[in-house]
Amino acid sequence: MAPQDAPSRDALPEGVGVVDPDTLKRLSGLELLRGWSDGSLPMAPIAHTLGFRLAEVEAGRALFVGTPHWGLYNPIGSVHGGYAATLLDSCMSCAVHSLLPAGSGYTTAEIKVNFVRAISADSGELRAEGRIIHPGRRLATSEGRITDAKGRLLAHGTATCFVFEL
Repeated sequence: MAPQDAPSRDALPEGVGVVDPDTLKRLSGLELLRGWSDGSLPMAPIAHTLGFRLAEVEAGRALFVGTPHWGLYNPIGSVHGGYAATLLDSCMSCAVHSLLPAGSGYTTAEIKVNFVRAISADSGELRAEGRIIHPGRRLATSEGRITDAKGRLLAHGTATCFVFEL
Protein backbone atom coordinates (compact mmCIF):
# COMPACT_ATOMS: atom_id res chain seq x y z
CA MET A 1 0.00 0.00 0.00
CA ALA A 2 1.41 3.35 -0.97
CA PRO A 3 1.29 6.11 1.67
CA GLN A 4 -1.36 7.94 -0.32
CA ASP A 5 -3.53 4.79 -0.05
CA ALA A 6 -3.17 4.53 3.74
CA PRO A 7 -6.52 4.74 5.53
CA SER A 8 -7.52 8.08 6.96
CA ARG A 9 -8.83 8.43 10.50
CA ASP A 10 -12.36 8.49 9.09
CA ALA A 11 -11.80 5.26 7.10
CA LEU A 12 -10.85 3.09 10.10
CA PRO A 13 -13.25 0.25 10.88
CA GLU A 14 -15.75 0.47 13.72
CA GLY A 15 -14.05 -0.05 17.09
CA VAL A 16 -10.63 1.17 15.90
CA GLY A 17 -9.35 4.61 16.87
CA VAL A 18 -7.86 6.66 19.65
CA VAL A 19 -9.23 7.46 23.09
CA ASP A 20 -10.34 11.04 23.65
CA PRO A 21 -8.13 13.16 25.97
CA ASP A 22 -10.80 13.51 28.69
CA THR A 23 -11.12 9.72 29.00
CA LEU A 24 -7.32 9.37 29.12
CA LYS A 25 -7.20 11.80 32.05
CA ARG A 26 -10.17 10.30 33.90
CA LEU A 27 -9.27 6.59 33.88
CA SER A 28 -6.34 4.82 35.49
CA GLY A 29 -3.94 2.94 33.24
CA LEU A 30 -5.42 -0.40 34.27
CA GLU A 31 -8.96 0.83 33.56
CA LEU A 32 -7.90 2.03 30.09
CA LEU A 33 -6.15 -1.24 29.30
CA ARG A 34 -9.15 -3.26 30.43
CA GLY A 35 -11.32 -1.11 28.16
CA TRP A 36 -9.05 -1.85 25.21
CA SER A 37 -8.99 -5.54 26.08
CA ASP A 38 -12.77 -5.95 26.44
CA GLY A 39 -13.61 -3.72 23.44
CA SER A 40 -15.39 -0.98 25.40
CA LEU A 41 -12.67 1.44 24.23
CA PRO A 42 -11.39 1.59 20.65
CA MET A 43 -8.53 -0.67 19.54
CA ALA A 44 -5.34 1.17 18.58
CA PRO A 45 -4.98 1.60 14.80
CA ILE A 46 -1.48 0.01 14.91
CA ALA A 47 -2.89 -3.14 16.52
CA HIS A 48 -5.55 -3.34 13.82
CA THR A 49 -3.01 -2.74 11.04
CA LEU A 50 -0.54 -5.36 12.28
CA GLY A 51 -3.20 -7.84 13.46
CA PHE A 52 -2.55 -8.17 17.18
CA ARG A 53 -4.65 -7.52 20.28
CA LEU A 54 -4.41 -7.06 24.02
CA ALA A 55 -5.59 -10.43 25.37
CA GLU A 56 -4.89 -10.16 29.11
CA VAL A 57 -4.01 -7.38 31.50
CA GLU A 58 -3.46 -7.06 35.23
CA ALA A 59 -1.44 -4.72 37.42
CA GLY A 60 2.17 -4.90 36.19
CA ARG A 61 1.50 -7.33 33.31
CA ALA A 62 0.14 -7.15 29.75
CA LEU A 63 -0.21 -9.94 27.18
CA PHE A 64 -0.70 -9.31 23.47
CA VAL A 65 -1.40 -12.04 20.92
CA GLY A 66 -1.12 -12.00 17.15
CA THR A 67 -0.53 -14.36 14.25
CA PRO A 68 2.14 -13.29 11.76
CA HIS A 69 1.33 -13.49 8.05
CA TRP A 70 3.00 -12.97 4.67
CA GLY A 71 2.13 -9.27 4.64
CA LEU A 72 4.68 -8.78 7.45
CA TYR A 73 7.62 -10.36 5.60
CA ASN A 74 10.86 -8.58 4.80
CA PRO A 75 12.73 -9.09 1.49
CA ILE A 76 14.88 -11.94 2.90
CA GLY A 77 11.97 -14.25 3.69
CA SER A 78 10.99 -13.84 7.33
CA VAL A 79 8.69 -11.60 9.35
CA HIS A 80 10.27 -8.14 9.68
CA GLY A 81 11.91 -7.50 13.04
CA GLY A 82 9.79 -4.38 13.40
CA TYR A 83 6.78 -6.60 14.04
CA ALA A 84 8.49 -8.24 17.04
CA ALA A 85 9.78 -4.85 18.22
CA THR A 86 6.25 -3.41 18.03
CA LEU A 87 4.80 -6.35 19.97
CA LEU A 88 7.50 -5.97 22.63
CA ASP A 89 7.08 -2.21 22.86
CA SER A 90 3.33 -2.71 23.26
CA CYS A 91 3.47 -5.39 25.96
CA MET A 92 6.32 -3.80 27.93
CA SER A 93 4.93 -0.26 27.87
CA CYS A 94 1.42 -1.46 28.70
CA ALA A 95 2.85 -3.31 31.73
CA VAL A 96 4.03 0.13 32.88
CA HIS A 97 0.74 1.76 31.85
CA SER A 98 -1.21 -0.75 33.97
CA LEU A 99 0.24 0.79 37.13
CA LEU A 100 -0.36 4.47 36.32
CA PRO A 101 -2.98 6.46 38.22
CA ALA A 102 -5.64 8.50 36.44
CA GLY A 103 -4.18 11.68 34.96
CA SER A 104 -0.81 10.09 34.16
CA GLY A 105 0.68 9.10 30.85
CA TYR A 106 3.91 7.65 29.53
CA THR A 107 6.05 7.38 26.46
CA THR A 108 8.71 4.84 25.61
CA ALA A 109 12.11 6.43 26.19
CA GLU A 110 14.20 3.38 25.27
CA ILE A 111 13.66 -0.15 24.01
CA LYS A 112 16.18 -2.97 23.64
CA VAL A 113 15.23 -6.03 21.60
CA ASN A 114 17.04 -9.35 21.29
CA PHE A 115 15.95 -11.50 18.34
CA VAL A 116 16.49 -15.16 19.22
CA ARG A 117 14.70 -17.07 16.47
CA ALA A 118 13.20 -16.12 13.10
CA ILE A 119 9.47 -15.47 12.98
CA SER A 120 7.47 -16.78 10.02
CA ALA A 121 3.89 -17.26 8.93
CA ASP A 122 4.29 -20.82 10.26
CA SER A 123 5.06 -19.63 13.81
CA GLY A 124 1.39 -19.73 14.75
CA GLU A 125 -0.12 -17.42 17.33
CA LEU A 126 2.53 -15.38 19.13
CA ARG A 127 2.32 -14.37 22.77
CA ALA A 128 4.05 -11.13 23.76
CA GLU A 129 4.07 -10.80 27.54
CA GLY A 130 5.35 -7.73 29.33
CA ARG A 131 6.05 -7.47 33.06
CA ILE A 132 7.06 -4.54 35.21
CA ILE A 133 10.60 -4.50 36.61
CA HIS A 134 10.61 -1.13 38.38
CA PRO A 135 7.55 1.16 38.63
CA GLY A 136 9.36 4.46 39.19
CA ARG A 137 7.56 7.78 39.53
CA ARG A 138 9.33 9.32 36.51
CA LEU A 139 11.14 6.39 34.86
CA ALA A 140 9.67 2.90 34.87
CA THR A 141 11.28 -0.24 33.46
CA SER A 142 9.79 -3.44 32.14
CA GLU A 143 10.72 -6.62 30.31
CA GLY A 144 9.01 -8.67 27.64
CA ARG A 145 9.14 -12.03 25.91
CA ILE A 146 7.64 -13.26 22.65
CA THR A 147 6.94 -16.98 22.32
CA ASP A 148 5.48 -18.94 19.42
CA ALA A 149 2.61 -21.45 19.42
CA LYS A 150 5.02 -24.17 20.61
CA GLY A 151 6.23 -22.04 23.53
CA ARG A 152 9.65 -21.35 21.98
CA LEU A 153 11.30 -18.01 22.76
CA LEU A 154 11.51 -15.83 19.63
CA ALA A 155 12.55 -12.46 21.06
CA HIS A 156 12.91 -10.67 24.37
CA GLY A 157 13.65 -7.16 25.49
CA THR A 158 13.54 -4.37 28.03
CA ALA A 159 11.97 -0.94 27.98
CA THR A 160 12.29 2.31 29.89
CA CYS A 161 9.23 4.54 29.94
CA PHE A 162 9.09 8.19 30.90
CA VAL A 163 6.06 8.83 33.13
CA PHE A 164 4.36 12.25 33.20
CA GLU A 165 1.15 14.06 34.11
CA LEU A 166 -1.38 14.52 31.32
